[in-house]
Amino acid sequence: MKVKLITDSASDITPEDEKKYGIDIMPFDITLGDESLRERVDFTAPEFLEMIDKSEFLPKTSQITEIRFAEKFEHYYNEGYDAVIMVLINSTGSKTYENALLARKNLLEEHPEMAKMRIEIIDSHCYSLGYGYPVIEAAKKLIAGQSVDNVVAYLTDMFNNCEIYIIGFNLRHMKKSGRINAAAAFLGELMGLKPLISLIDGESEVVKKSRGEKNAIADAVQYISGRAVPETPWEILRTSVTALEDEFIKQYSAKVGRPPEMQSIAGAAVASNTGPYIIGVIIRGNARR
Repeated sequence: MKVKLITDSASDITPEDEKKYGIDIMPFDITLGDESLRERVDFTAPEFLEMIDKSEFLPKTSQITEIRFAEKFEHYYNEGYDAVIMVLINSTGSKTYENALLARKNLLEEHPEMAKMRIEIIDSHCYSLGYGYPVIEAAKKLIAGQSVDNVVAYLTDMFNNCEIYIIGFNLRHMKKSGRINAAAAFLGELMGLKPLISLIDGESEVVKKSRGEKNAIADAVQYISGRAVPETPWEILRTSVTALEDEFIKQYSAKVGRPPEMQSIAGAAVASNTGPYIIGVIIRGNARR
């Protein structure tokens, strides 16, 4: 079968892996002040981190529209594809997934002949490498000749177990974006507290507060490793705190007995909400569905 794997730019898949595995990544539109930009087209991930660090404005992301999805499906139908597998950002935080479903529904009503191309649309229930890593593994499976059913089952299983954690080292941006309320952020800054935030099925919760960067890393290693299923891959999302990232990798790798399976830099869709001074950690936890 001729199958295409599609995702969005919030997956934080590197440009190198995008090209290597032939993944079609649909970029989000970003507004920063009076500038309208497109992720992965108008700037790189490191450039965006620098932009938001210097800007007084809070960046805003726009959902991918139904029209863009319809155009994408029609393109691959006209190219003779038998199936497309589309994996998208968590549906509770964006209407992007809903727009993809609507595009498929309307297209099949207007062009019933397109039903011969299978269109699988999957809600990742997560962000960033929480679905970026599984998408790359899914691409490898397709290249190896595995069926669409097997790949969809693999992705579904991964998303039923994914847990994401954010270690925050500067609360300014998270306060502005509403990820942490202003009073809590002020108190945290005053006391030098660094939060560990869980993102599971789109729900965020501060699960730990540590005083100072050194304690934040040590506490995160202890907490996250306790949540992870032993001997399973983990991934790390980098930003602008390189030395802290390196230290976390060193400590966590020693704790779980394996290095990260994948590393990437936070793109605009993620960094718009977290800011440029965080570490993102993705693990496989216990199944929730």
